[in-house]
Amino acid sequence: MWINGSEVPAASGATFEVENPADKQILARVAEGRAEDVDAAVAAAQKAFAAWGRTSATERFHLLCRLAALIQANAGELARWETLATGRPIREMAAQVGRLGDFFEYFAATARVAEGEVTPFAGPYLNYTRHVPLGVVGLITPWNHPLLILTKKLAPALAAGNTVVIKPSELTPTTTIDLARLIKEAGFPDGVVNVVPGFGPTAGQRLASHPAVQKVDLTGGGESGSKVGAQAAGHIAAVSLELGGNTPILVFDDADLTEAAAGAAFAAYIAAGQSCVAGARLVVHERVHDAFAQELSQRAGRIRMGDPLDPETQIGPVASGRQYDRVLDYIRRGIAEGARVVAGGEAVMTPPFDRGYHIAPTVFTDVRPSMTIAQEEIFGPVTTITRFSDEADAIAIANDSRYGLGAAIWTRDVARAHRVAHALESGVVWINDHHRIDPAMPWGGFKESSIGREVGLQAYTSYTQTQTVVVKLTNEPFDWYGGGGRYS
Repeated sequence: MWINGSEVPAASGATFEVENPADKQILARVAEGRAEDVDAAVAAAQKAFAAWGRTSATERFHLLCRLAALIQANAGELARWETLATGRPIREMAAQVGRLGDFFEYFAATARVAEGEVTPFAGPYLNYTRHVPLGVVGLITPWNHPLLILTKKLAPALAAGNTVVIKPSELTPTTTIDLARLIKEAGFPDGVVNVVPGFGPTAGQRLASHPAVQKVDLTGGGESGSKVGAQAAGHIAAVSLELGGNTPILVFDDADLTEAAAGAAFAAYIAAGQSCVAGARLVVHERVHDAFAQELSQRAGRIRMGDPLDPETQIGPVASGRQYDRVLDYIRRGIAEGARVVAGGEAVMTPPFDRGYHIAPTVFTDVRPSMTIAQEEIFGPVTTITRFSDEADAIAIANDSRYGLGAAIWTRDVARAHRVAHALESGVVWINDHHRIDPAMPWGGFKESSIGREVGLQAYTSYTQTQTVVVKLTNEPFDWYGGGGRYS
């Protein structure tokens, strides 16, 4: 693990293994952090905050820009390790790691230009506000986009002047430690960023409940979010939670079906469907349903499976044995409830894929909105197609979910695109596109999908607290009890 600027073992000496999901080989052995290790990391972060919290925005700007350059210089190796640990193809991870510098540069600029406000105030007074860092914040990150999701939290936290303790997923901790090394190389003071790999019930729970942690930011499942929210509430810490999704993609009968099917395939199968905005529910107009289903199923069958480190590979395994069993169970449940498999629908057992957790890109048709595979987040290379009759029907089906993170609309009708987007209960809506993100774009959902927002100016301010300063601008005496002035 990484505490106070150095690699250190766990206090207990315990370790755990990190597996390559493509072939089940052991990639690394990593220190297993527990409560005492989190305590040590938080203590280091507290000590560092005494100075780091007072650094100028200009200093933070230069350090964050230097870190962005170092990430770019090491992008190839970072992407390779992201691929090895997640199973995601190198073409995906290289593109994702290539964007990380943009986020650090954006928040570097935000730190430099973020301003307080001078607000109206009655009488001879000046009232202004300042954005003050929170202190020590805890970041709990997932396995599906290890560095990207970490960056979306870490960049605004550092830009705002906080110190950080990170608990990465036990499936993918290696690149988080690699990033900590680059943070030190960039010149950040020791203790500003600390990494404690470990498991949720031990390291995660202690980080969320630690009384010195002023904010906890988690990306994970709904159950984890509920637990972390309750633990943080025990000491009145702020919370940001980015949780589940079950993204609907609405395909209207005026859409270009070739483009829409290509977009739906990208939405459904990038990251082997292990994305909180994966295109899991395709809601297709009845007039084009059959043609769209045929086009999509053909595309699913052509997606190239192979060695994730091969640039020609288009889809890799799911990330773990647990995820493999979960996805296959959902496929079985879909079939049992009457949905029809028109592509995939099974594990890939032909050599060499039988050595890993590979599942064929799957398409279900004849899916009713009430089916389990339409209501729950599968988080694998599986998508469902449901018919709709008119615009109101499409909106009702799309909104029939406890989640509300992402949605997409495919149509040539500009008025309809905006009208439907405004009717969808979703924090992010794409029109004729999917998965497109930017550092300035607030990211988060409605309903059970999110509390708070990642990236954008909202994320920066969420890592600060507002201080109001009131300055008296007159020498008029004031003595409430002696009668020496007015109070107005």
